[in-house]
Amino acid sequence: MPPTLEAARPIDLQDNTGMPEGSFPSGMSAGTWQRLLQAGLRSRRFNQGDNLPMGRTDRSVYIIWEGAVKQERFPLGTGDNLPTVTRFRGRGQVVGEAKLITPDDSSVRTQCLTRTVVIPCEEGSFNALLRQRLEIQRALLRSLEARNRSDELLYTLIRPPLERVGRLLVHLADTAGAPDPETSHRTVISGITQKDIAAALQIGVSTTENALRTLRYHGGIVEARYRQIVVNDVDKLRHSVPGH
Repeated sequence: MPPTLEAARPIDLQDNTGMPEGSFPSGMSAGTWQRLLQAGLRSRRFNQGDNLPMGRTDRSVYIIWEGAVKQERFPLGTGDNLPTVTRFRGRGQVVGEAKLITPDDSSVRTQCLTRTVVIPCEEGSFNALLRQRLEIQRALLRSLEARNRSDELLYTLIRPPLERVGRLLVHLADTAGAPDPETSHRTVISGITQKDIAAALQIGVSTTENALRTLRYHGGIVEARYRQIVVNDVDKLRHSVPGH
């Protein structure tokens, strides 16, 4: 089935002040953000499990407004037992930015972890805005640099597995988590599996399971459910990870 799309009125997108620090929308003044919206941008809603249409025929760059996605890159091509590079992207982040340089780039599969609202930006129009408005260009570059630095800490830093899993869960709780409807102090990270975490960190699934088990048994910080991670105390998890 094709993904479920739902157009939203521009009024839903008016306020960029609540976006995460370091994200693309947060890097612009309210006036410049309005100028960007005046280019005719509208939001689209995708269901959990849908893939964003980022193939060769698609010409859009996407701003994630709500929700989170999992991106898989295939540096050696697709096939059994070939390595993938897995990353998670959340609110305010830009995906598909390679199309701004190479319009037919479709090497990344992007799947929605939750119901996700994105703002598609046609690459030709977006490139024109980047040339015309220096503030938009700087906001994009700063957000990509912030993302690169975050990726270094989350995915490439050689540290013990428990610390790496904990650091990633803090990041996901901040960017993709939602309050538990039953108990507000808990944060639910939906759509993610232990296999996803293992792939992102390039560690074994059993190593990931052991780290989650340790976090559960020592203080009950997290719980692993089917396609969900529940963080019972984000502050406690944050303080247990060096560098936070």
